[in-house]
Amino acid sequence: MKHPHGPGTRAVHAGWQPEEKTGAVMPPIYMTSTYVQDAPGQPREGFEYSRTQNITRFALQDALADLEGGACAFTMTSGMAAIHTLLLTLKPGDRVVAGCDLYGGTHRLFTRIEARFGLQFDFIDTADEAALAALPADTRLLYLETPSNPLLSITPLEQAIAAAARVGAEVAVDNTFATPMLQQPLRLGADYVIHSTTKYVSGHSDVVGGALVARDEARKEDLWFHQNSAGTVNSPFDAFLTLRGLRTLHLRMQRHCENARLLADFLTAHDKVERVIFPGLPSHPGHAIAREQMSDFGGMVCFELPGGVPQATALVQATELFALAESLGGVESLIELPVPMTHASVPAEHRRAIGINDGLVRLSVGVEDGEDLRRDLESALASV
Repeated sequence: MKHPHGPGTRAVHAGWQPEEKTGAVMPPIYMTSTYVQDAPGQPREGFEYSRTQNITRFALQDALADLEGGACAFTMTSGMAAIHTLLLTLKPGDRVVAGCDLYGGTHRLFTRIEARFGLQFDFIDTADEAALAALPADTRLLYLETPSNPLLSITPLEQAIAAAARVGAEVAVDNTFATPMLQQPLRLGADYVIHSTTKYVSGHSDVVGGALVARDEARKEDLWFHQNSAGTVNSPFDAFLTLRGLRTLHLRMQRHCENARLLADFLTAHDKVERVIFPGLPSHPGHAIAREQMSDFGGMVCFELPGGVPQATALVQATELFALAESLGGVESLIELPVPMTHASVPAEHRRAIGINDGLVRLSVGVEDGEDLRRDLESALASV
């Protein structure tokens, strides 16, 4: 009996076997816009046009489907394009219930664009099992981030999926922060997984992309139709870069998690830090659930200083290794303030209601030597 491969082996090999003709161990970059047909309407091997079919993109899609335990995957120009493509499969009047703590761009897409076309959006605390149990009966899609961005709240996926099933809703989970190395929502019964592959999947801050992975083959044709019709596909070169990054995801995530734990412990013990948010800390309200549904706690850490915005602003401008920049999940460490940066598009009253304070600091902890990162934060804290 053949033993199933582990996630690290699959990250290295999934999606592509050495090419028969040349033995190439990585897929070529098929930089073509169109393909010769044998006769009118008779494409050779089914390939017509690269918006519709491209081997390099297919290799990345197959690898992501394998790692997430899905039946099919579709890769896009960005994470936002992946979310938009999924919502294109809904119809006016459908209700989407989403977590109240979402990436600012997702909240903007829902409330300022998709709502104009007749979709209805409710925002709830998906970490609250009572709120999940009270899902409206007409919910069409339950949209989750866990861990969430930026407050790193943890949604109990089994309870959320069961609550959605009771009202006949599908479940989509943005798995960007956890990646398939730490969490596989499809295996718990979610219908879709979404990624900003810009982040951990590609891992090197050199390509923008997104992915939508479906649990069932039955969803494949509808998703493909909407992706192809809307033209949200990523380019062959971007697919190649993302697949190259994916091959080391398991190694990078180990280091991201290790460094994040080190810094969370350091910040918790520091007398200048008022609050630390990290799912790996026993003080985190979702810690027990994270231990159950994740294999590790990720590379994101948030914290607050007692001096609020002025002190936080001074801090993010005082680090040397941590670069002041948006995005996350690259090999390099980044630091930012969500309110004026990644979540500026979220209305202030909504931010305050869910606890995104103006002085919140978000770290994307990279793969540098952990002690160097600790010393960088220690020096910056001393300066403020």
